[in-house]
Amino acid sequence: MKAAFFMRHGGPEVLQYGDLPDPVAGPGELLVDVHAASVNAADWKMRAGSYAPVARFPYVPGRDFSGVVAALGAGVSDFKVGDPVFGVCDQGQEGAYAERIAIKAAIVARKPDALSHAECAALALAGLTALVSIEDTLQLARGETILIQGGAGGVAGFAIQIAKHIGARVVTTASAANHAYVRGLGADEVIDYRTEDFTRKASACDAVFDTVGDEVALKSFAVLRPGGRAAFIASGASAPASPRADVRAYRPNVGRDRRHLDRLIALVLSGAVRVPEIKRYPLSAAAAAHATSEGRHLRGKLVFDVR
Repeated sequence: MKAAFFMRHGGPEVLQYGDLPDPVAGPGELLVDVHAASVNAADWKMRAGSYAPVARFPYVPGRDFSGVVAALGAGVSDFKVGDPVFGVCDQGQEGAYAERIAIKAAIVARKPDALSHAECAALALAGLTALVSIEDTLQLARGETILIQGGAGGVAGFAIQIAKHIGARVVTTASAANHAYVRGLGADEVIDYRTEDFTRKASACDAVFDTVGDEVALKSFAVLRPGGRAAFIASGASAPASPRADVRAYRPNVGRDRRHLDRLIALVLSGAVRVPEIKRYPLSAAAAAHATSEGRHLRGKLVFDVR
């Protein structure tokens, strides 16, 4: 099979495109012919060596995909060969930047006919992360105010829409060029992070969802009301320590399961959430896609056309 992979940690230039052996579906797994895979920040952080070093090369990154079932492992009865599916790799597994992937059947969902493979790949991990963060972790409620940092990004774009569907008031940060885009997603107020201090523009928020990290994450505590809560997905494996005793900080546990993926699809098909803008690349251009993603100023999602 064709795949994008790297043989050592480094910049985007270490990504190669070539032939690797096909995976095999083990017990309880599906072998999926991948049609589309998306780019997530975790992909280039893994490639750069920001996480634990890779133990074995070649290493194929990629955490979400959409495709068609090619083979069934022993014990799988809820799918058949030819079924269109999408999913997010199990925690600790990657490998979606390839023409084939073996994955647990229990964490894969059916792709609806109404959505393309590219749309489902763009929806998978980003949408799952937003859904778990907003609904499960923050338990956002109608009438509350939430500040969502980095509103034009893939995860934050889904979070804005989910928060609005719940009935919350949404404040977000974005560059001036993206103000119309995030308002179109449902943001009630937009703060230009390049020219405005969000800690002066937002206050007494019930919740914060941070997708940016670093100094932005630490400053986000200042906008919370007493008793408020914040969720962080760009500050490593745990939330940053809160400088305030009267607020709560969480690192969402984004587990993999079919129930949440089906919930995402229901939100999209009902019109409550739409897939963000997609910029498409051939898988052979993985290095270019990583360079764009690593620049951190993209809008929406980057998706590989694998087949």
